[in-house]
Amino acid sequence: MRRIFIIVALLSLVVTFLLGYYFSINWYVLFVGVLVVSIMGFYDMVQTKHSIRRIYPVFGRLRYVMEELRPKIYQYFVESDIDGRPLNRIDRSTVYQRAKQDNDTMPFGTQLDVYAPGYEWICHSIAPKGFNTLEHNPRVLFGNKDCKQPYNGSILNISAMSCGSLSSNAVEAMNGGAKIGGFAHNTGEGGLSDFHLKQGGDLIWQIGTGYFGCRDEQGNFSPELFAKKAQIPNVKMIEIKISQGAKPGHGGILPAAKNTPEVARIRHITPGITVESPPYHTAFSSPTELVQFIKQLRNLSGGKPVGFKLCIGHKSEFIAICKAMISQDTYPDFITVDGGEGGTGAAPQEFSNYVGAPLLDGLAFVEDVLCGLNIRHHIKIIASGKIMTGFHIARAAALGADACNCARAMMLAVGCIQALICNTNRCPTGVATQDPKLTKGLVVEDKRERVANFHKNTVKTFVELMGAAGLSGMQDITRSHVYRRVSLTAMYTFEEIFPSVKRGAFIDGKVPQKYSADFAFASEDRWGIHTVGSWSEDNTKEKVEVAETASDNPVH
Repeated sequence: MRRIFIIVALLSLVVTFLLGYYFSINWYVLFVGVLVVSIMGFYDMVQTKHSIRRIYPVFGRLRYVMEELRPKIYQYFVESDIDGRPLNRIDRSTVYQRAKQDNDTMPFGTQLDVYAPGYEWICHSIAPKGFNTLEHNPRVLFGNKDCKQPYNGSILNISAMSCGSLSSNAVEAMNGGAKIGGFAHNTGEGGLSDFHLKQGGDLIWQIGTGYFGCRDEQGNFSPELFAKKAQIPNVKMIEIKISQGAKPGHGGILPAAKNTPEVARIRHITPGITVESPPYHTAFSSPTELVQFIKQLRNLSGGKPVGFKLCIGHKSEFIAICKAMISQDTYPDFITVDGGEGGTGAAPQEFSNYVGAPLLDGLAFVEDVLCGLNIRHHIKIIASGKIMTGFHIARAAALGADACNCARAMMLAVGCIQALICNTNRCPTGVATQDPKLTKGLVVEDKRERVANFHKNTVKTFVELMGAAGLSGMQDITRSHVYRRVSLTAMYTFEEIFPSVKRGAFIDGKVPQKYSADFAFASEDRWGIHTVGSWSEDNTKEKVEVAETASDNPVH
């Protein structure tokens, strides 16, 4: 191929030059074009980094063009309505239609394979309740015995996405939608920005491991800065981010291209550099200290609801937090359970694909432990992880969620097209970029209405589902209302897949064998890791003995 290119390039140069010399100078335009292509080809042959280009000069470059076009061609011309990943076309279209107030009904029946393993459905009632008899805007009250400023929030809110990760226009549009629709907007760990405050929507201020917006010069938590911002009226709740579903156990990543001077000012960091948040908190180093930190933030904020967000990993560590809550008689007002399928944040593919419990497993576990220890009444549970539709809210509620957060759905509502280049600063819709040439395409006044529309129509559909099931509201749905197919001939309710736990069932040493190893290992005085727990099978006596031995030799 190299020899053929050399011959063709030289002949083309000679021929176009002679045509220009003897017939018309207009041929020199073609000669210049051939010359440019020839120089590119000769450079390809001598460069040493790309084998394809060395072997196939110029033509090897088409590989990059095809790679760039492949996701777009696949999304628009190849994939079916149910094939798209991470979000299929049906769910994406539903978000767009509800955001734009378009017709969101579906003709000619479902496209889903209802006999495939994994298919889920909710049971309807022969005696359904009419939509007009139900509460159209269901709310949940956040705030336990230690909270002085309870927050009456929506059952569906905007999940954590930082200003910096998203453009300022996207953040402002989301908060404007929250203001119109009367729901909350989580700031993400990137700090409390002007754009979160400009539209006046309710905020959940997330405090991550980098303590952005409330950090000192060394990057440690600053009580003074926190207290000043936490008492802003728009801030309704505080959320400590322990881990997130996109990359549990890994700190947040802000690419240098997105770290503009404005973003750096908001976060109190140096602009123009890639910022990787620490994977762990420095404000606390044990379950006991975490609970004390919760109490400190509640006091500094003037008594506002304080909770934490995590993706479930080692079960013993969550149990250890619960033990610390009980011993100190101090409880978070809410716990946000993020599923391993979460994903607006940029992350190494190993973390996105293989780390952290999926939402349903983690959610059922958290609900069971809180109920078993009889502390559930102190704490509200928020579910986060691919919440797109009213059914997703119902499914989470069946496993114990009091409310849900969604991130990617809200991105779609403000214009995201799932281009899958969020981490490159080249988002074509101006949602996940800091490039002003792209962000100007996102008009806040238009997109905030779409965010509010999506929220309103999704909650409406959820309420209709509750009515169809013969239920009065979110508080009535149980694990017995949702089925999952596991084979062609076997269908189980969530109650059969995730057997519920009676309140107080774990008190006085009555821990079921399934969790006995994790309870034996859990210590409120230190974090610890072990591999003796099981997600699906009962732990054996030997596993318990291993855990008891491990608890005598703590891991730091």
